[in-house]
Amino acid sequence: MLLALGPWSAWAQSAAPCTATPGACTEWITVGGGPARALIYRSYSLDVRNEHITRLLVMVHGKNRDADNYYSTAMAAAFLAHAMEDTAIVAPFMASSAPDCGDAVTPPQIDFSCTGDSWRAGASAVSDPQLTSFDFVDEILRKAANRGVFPNLRRIVVAGHSAGGQFAMRYAMSNTLHGKLGVELSYVVANPSSYPWPDTARPLPTGDAHPSAAQQAWEDEHPHARFKFGAVDAGQCPDFNHWPFGLDARTTGYTRGMESQRLIRQLARRPITYVLGQIDVLPVAGFDSSCAAMMQGPTRRARGEAFVAYLQQRWRAHHAIRIVPDCGHNARCVFTADEALPVLFPPLEYPNSAGSEAVTQDAEALPEDVGQQGS
Repeated sequence: MLLALGPWSAWAQSAAPCTATPGACTEWITVGGGPARALIYRSYSLDVRNEHITRLLVMVHGKNRDADNYYSTAMAAAFLAHAMEDTAIVAPFMASSAPDCGDAVTPPQIDFSCTGDSWRAGASAVSDPQLTSFDFVDEILRKAANRGVFPNLRRIVVAGHSAGGQFAMRYAMSNTLHGKLGVELSYVVANPSSYPWPDTARPLPTGDAHPSAAQQAWEDEHPHARFKFGAVDAGQCPDFNHWPFGLDARTTGYTRGMESQRLIRQLARRPITYVLGQIDVLPVAGFDSSCAAMMQGPTRRARGEAFVAYLQQRWRAHHAIRIVPDCGHNARCVFTADEALPVLFPPLEYPNSAGSEAVTQDAEALPEDVGQQGS
């Protein structure tokens, strides 16, 4: 293990990953042209040329904003996948000085919102209303895709767990960089409490969405698919389809002004893998029990399974779902499991390969019935 004995030379930073304590593996990212900036933990500098890097993994923290811990988790996963030498790990820190968060934020560091749709849904920053948490990750991706930094970069994965899974899900749906970076971009969504539903249909409380069945889902390691979907009683929860639970009322933040049809198209066609813990069926660790979230299912696992089933059935999405045996609501357990490693560190493809072109084309293809309400 490398010791944190002082600043590394540019050569050392390029030659080996930063395996010192996470606090020694940080740098600032300028956002929006400056002076606003935000902190990242990273295994390789995004300011130093490195021809060995072929992948980038952006790992988004959960509601506790413990980017240092998520950086360590991502590094552990890279070690297990034998990917530490050719993969740059980045864990962005969504700092918030709001009372419910209490981070120490010093201008021009961006102060993100903590409550409401917050950083996990691309909300405008408190300190810089023209900037959002999604703009922050946009800038990370643009810097990494710069051929002057990582000339051999081929794959980028944006991943997150819990609140970070919410971020990854909504970022996958809405970001404007997909298909424009010259590299493959995919997303890994792990155990979020809620999802951005494309229309007003929701899972009905029957089959695998029945509370008793959902709570017993831990007995099975395979994805459940016995779901029925239909209209819900909006009178019980008038805001059930408001962003970030649905596409209504997007009046601020990154998605403001985006057409719903565009968001649905991107959601259905972008390469997303959902990684769910087999035993993540308990209302723990910040479980969202609001009426809007409960309309999506009784447990995190059931919500994820129902969401994927609906996208596959109604919107012809080709999303993948993986159940991680014996894992509950635990990022380290999920992301270091054999089921997750291939999607966090996917095989490489050349930019001009047929597979790469197909992904880009699919991302822009509009389903014939997009925009219609589900049933």
